[in-house]
Amino acid sequence: MASSRASGRQHSNPEELALYPFTRRAGFRTTAAALAAAGGAHLLPRLAGAQATPASPTQIIGDVLDFALSSDRWRGRFGFVTFRLHAGLFNGDRAFFIRTDASDPDFAREIGAVFVPKLANAVKVSGSTSDIFLFDNTAATGQLPVLSSVPNREDFSPAFRANRVTWSSQPQTLTSADAVRRAAQNGQLRIDSTTIVVNYPVVKWPGGELPADTTKAEYLGGGQLLDPVDTAGMRVTFKLHECFPSSRYIVTDTSAAPMAPMMQVGAAAAAQKLAQAEATAKIYVFGNGVKGSGPMGGQPSVFDSVATQPAWSPFWDHLTVVWRTTGEVPVLKTEAEITPRIDGGQLQLFNGVPDSHPNGFVVNCPVPVLAPNTYTPGSVAGVPLANDGRALPDEGPHVYAMFKAVWGDRAAEQWVKEHNESLTRR
Repeated sequence: MASSRASGRQHSNPEELALYPFTRRAGFRTTAAALAAAGGAHLLPRLAGAQATPASPTQIIGDVLDFALSSDRWRGRFGFVTFRLHAGLFNGDRAFFIRTDASDPDFAREIGAVFVPKLANAVKVSGSTSDIFLFDNTAATGQLPVLSSVPNREDFSPAFRANRVTWSSQPQTLTSADAVRRAAQNGQLRIDSTTIVVNYPVVKWPGGELPADTTKAEYLGGGQLLDPVDTAGMRVTFKLHECFPSSRYIVTDTSAAPMAPMMQVGAAAAAQKLAQAEATAKIYVFGNGVKGSGPMGGQPSVFDSVATQPAWSPFWDHLTVVWRTTGEVPVLKTEAEITPRIDGGQLQLFNGVPDSHPNGFVVNCPVPVLAPNTYTPGSVAGVPLANDGRALPDEGPHVYAMFKAVWGDRAAEQWVKEHNESLTRR
């Protein structure tokens, strides 16, 4: 993980480590020598390992390079997942995307995506998909896939219909969907439009990209990425959120184009038609009740199914539920626990959010990891805070590296103890 994930002020003077005499005495010599050799911040990828994860987390997307269900390197109640990045072309420029889901089992297996049968329904509703043109071995050397649209355009949907392209003449490098279609009209190549639909969220495109969250403290915050898109290393790292049942998901785009800037994700207006095509699944987001890591500050949200099940889709029909009752309420973990409480009047149901009701919207939330849920009422995933509201990740790479080297998984708690003691001495 890149050292830029340590938030807050960056200490460049190792003498400030003297503020923590107990840890300094316990391990300063070893840590200082390592810092001198590696330049301090470069130690973070080695020393800042993720917290112990729950039993049997399972990666279900082949392009996942690394993940953790939580981390003590930021305050936010989320982990991280790093994907391999793929390049394509849109209107003469490069666009970068990740591969997460596919409607065809063989194609899903070939690219390491989640098989989502529901996505096949998208071809039944015109305008619910974008086009991706995939070239076979007759293409010019270096030919990249061509995308018909990118985020923030009215016709963009991250559900791409796959089109196979075969040249029948001397191949040329094509850089736009219009150029591919013209070449087909001229008899230079053949386009075979398949019924395969893939979910390829676009993370960087001509004129835009998903933003990285520099504070890493909130669900939305400054974005869903933890670092800027790395087109040199061809990787991108997302916040990894918890959801019932047994799911860890990312957020990439929404059909609610006016809300996309606030959500810090791409606008995908055409994806709204996926609901009409019955290519979506339900997600229940809690607007109040038990506090937790959910999008609105409530408990984790609830899917109506689990990734890899036939009923599941990464495209959420976003539903908000609000408790009508005051006082203590339970944590709900399944749709079967939610619907009787809606019918009984304990919960109020809104399409989208209360302000958008009765109009709903779709949010693209692929699930790269399945893992047992770890949320419990009153628990706070993230890092402990000192009496002045600071946390170990705020203290910069030198302090962070020293505490991790000496205390390992107990580093954050030990730093709070010593920092609180230092406050009483000031």
